[in-house]
Amino acid sequence: MALIGASEPVPVRYETPVPSAQVKSAVLLAGLNAPGKTVVIEREATRDHTERMLAGFGADIAIEEGDQGRVITLVGQPELRPQAIDVPRDPSSAAFPVCAALIVEGSDITVPGVSRNPTRDGLITTLLEMGADIEFRNEREVGGEPVADLRVRHGELQGVDVPPERAASMIDEFPILAVVAANARGLTTMRGVGELRVKESDRIDAMARGLEACGVSVEESRDTLKVQGRGLGGVPGGATCATHLDHRIAMAFLCLGMAAGKPVKIDDGAPIDTSFPTFGPLMEALGAQFVRNNT
Repeated sequence: MALIGASEPVPVRYETPVPSAQVKSAVLLAGLNAPGKTVVIEREATRDHTERMLAGFGADIAIEEGDQGRVITLVGQPELRPQAIDVPRDPSSAAFPVCAALIVEGSDITVPGVSRNPTRDGLITTLLEMGADIEFRNEREVGGEPVADLRVRHGELQGVDVPPERAASMIDEFPILAVVAANARGLTTMRGVGELRVKESDRIDAMARGLEACGVSVEESRDTLKVQGRGLGGVPGGATCATHLDHRIAMAFLCLGMAAGKPVKIDDGAPIDTSFPTFGPLMEALGAQFVRNNT
């Protein structure tokens, strides 16, 4: 595929067909080079890191909430100024040690400098509703983003109903939430998660099949995943779970194995390097035990 830039780009008014921060960001960044106003309309708000970053660099960007949804207006060809950026820790990656600590007996860890951006905070909101012991320390702002150190301790968890309007703020965290749900008491229902079927894999199907293989009852529909929790330490485990070359599926099932009755295997750990190449050493430093087979 070859892409040839326009010699005289024009601004557009674009409504995103699906909730996608990547598509939104691509249009906004392209709009920097077009005269006039580029407008992106989101029916459902997605993570707003790009908008915050552009404002920090001096772009003229405005955000309004209205009947159409979230309307983002960018004035093109701005005079941007250089910045020194301190990037907060990614909540999607932090989710794995956080959730592992919640389900592994005796855990008490601190994850420093995690972004608490409201458009990315759905998992933490859900975990708190489940009764998670999470304490926010040293709350501050870094690079235009709210940040906190998270102290996380093991404890009893209760199944919850996750509303569909929360999905966009935690779409990448549903695989690890399903693992937490398996270790909670009662039913956890995740609604509005149809986008998971078109990620790196069909994550609804991948999690459902792997959890079932490990002894957890699961029910799924096109955009819903229900997990019947077995309580802390109640997941039998003992299965080999297919990752479908998906990094988040691989890490989720490894976390499941940390709290299961029998070890949980994954068919391929290489995809983890896609987003979290230090996952293994970091989790082992916290006490996880991984056995690698490189044959």
